[in-house]
Amino acid sequence: MEKEKKKQVTVLIPTYNEKENIEELIQEILNLSLDFDLTVLVADDDSPDGTGEIVQKLSQKDKRVQVLVRKKRRGRGAGGIDGFKAVLKLKPDYVVEMDGDFSHQPRFIPLLLDKAEKYDLVIGSRFIKGGKDLDRNFIRKMITLLVRKFIRHQFRIPIKDVSSGFRCFKKEVLERIDLDDLISVGPSVVLETLYKAYLMDFEIGEVPIVFVDRKKGKTKLNLLTLIETLIMALKFKKLYTSEKLSSERI
Repeated sequence: MEKEKKKQVTVLIPTYNEKENIEELIQEILNLSLDFDLTVLVADDDSPDGTGEIVQKLSQKDKRVQVLVRKKRRGRGAGGIDGFKAVLKLKPDYVVEMDGDFSHQPRFIPLLLDKAEKYDLVIGSRFIKGGKDLDRNFIRKMITLLVRKFIRHQFRIPIKDVSSGFRCFKKEVLERIDLDDLISVGPSVVLETLYKAYLMDFEIGEVPIVFVDRKKGKTKLNLLTLIETLIMALKFKKLYTSEKLSSERI
């Protein structure tokens, strides 16, 4: 009897200046005990600290590691979009997206993949039972709370952690939401992809994760980025209608 072929999962990590974290993070992912063929793809914004070069060296030693070094149209959104496009060329069954600073811990990847058997898109959530948001100061937690309330009020997505960038997609979601149509350049791409998936009636679920603040490197989030993210969110909300996206689902 012919051995059943394993399903493919690719972990996408958009990065900028994560040299202190990236090698250890990739190694932890590769060390996971998964019943999948695993690939890690790092979409790096030509980091001046040499993050891309570190990943390139790793890829020479392990074919499961790949790197996309981006030198144009930089930003979290553009990096995520280009990363998704590169990932789809690998023909995975599932795509896990996560940050490169260890705030998203690899140990939760099996939980995301297990839930993805039932849902099209699975969110790693800080705000459902069992989830936690650790180590961040009071001001950061209050900002997160207010942004979360604003987004849930504006977009009406029945998900507790609407800003989580730790997700698992079935490949069909990324194939159908039209990556070329996304307008986010910055972090709002996380909400934009979620919103399009929601409007297209994909099944979305959540699993509890423990989010921990980065221990090494500097955060890229600041007040200006936050304001730009919220403005962009309102902009793409106006662009998308359920009638248009539902027709694409057929």
